[in-house]
Amino acid sequence: MGLSQSRSLVTRELVEKTGFSAEQIEHLHKRFIYLTGDKPVLSKRDLEKVSDLEQNPIRDKIKNAFFDRRNLRTGSYGYESEINFEQFLIIMSYFRPMGGHMDEENISLCRKDKLKFLFNMYDTDNDSKITLDEYRNVVEELLSGNPHIEKETARSIADGAMMEAASICVGQMEPDQIYEGITFEDFLKIWEGIDIETKMHVRFLNMDTIPSCH
Repeated sequence: MGLSQSRSLVTRELVEKTGFSAEQIEHLHKRFIYLTGDKPVLSKRDLEKVSDLEQNPIRDKIKNAFFDRRNLRTGSYGYESEINFEQFLIIMSYFRPMGGHMDEENISLCRKDKLKFLFNMYDTDNDSKITLDEYRNVVEELLSGNPHIEKETARSIADGAMMEAASICVGQMEPDQIYEGITFEDFLKIWEGIDIETKMHVRFLNMDTIPSCH
C-alpha cells in the first residue's frame, strides 16, 4: 500500500469516527500542526497560542476539557498530559453545529453530547454532580473581569442560581432538605429550551467551516 493510499485510509477512518469531512480534517490538521509546532501531540501549553482563549475568564476549565478522559472517551477519571490529532478531533467534534438535515433523534443525541461536555467542565471533582462550591467557582471566574462585582456578589449570584436549579429539578423542597448538587439529568432539565449552539462555538480556532453533526 502506497503512502497516499495509507493516508487516505486513515482519513476515511477519522471521517467515520468523528463525522468530519476529509476537507475539514485537513483544515483541522493544519490548525493542530500550528498549535503544536509540528509535533505529533498537543499539550496545554500549546493552547496558549490561541489568543481568544487566553482572554476567556474560564480558560483553565476549557483547557482542562481538552485533556479530560471523560471527553476523550478513554476513561471515567483524570486527565491526559498530551493528546494526539485523533483525540483533538474528538474534542472538536463536540463543537460541531447541529445541521438542519438531522432528524429529531440525532439532534437530541448531538445536543446531549454537547451538554455532557459542558457538564464535565463544571464537575471538576468527577463525582457526577455540580456542587455549590463548583458552581460558585465557575460564576466567580466568569465575573472576574468585572471590577464592579465583588466576590461576595458573585457567590450570591451562584447561590441564587443553585436554588433555582433545585426548584426546577426537585420542586418544592422540605425545610430540612438539602440539594446536594446538579446531576447530569438535572443539567439537561435546566438547559431544556436553551440554544446550546450560541454557547459552544469555536471562533478561537477559526473553525467557521465546521460541518454539522451527522
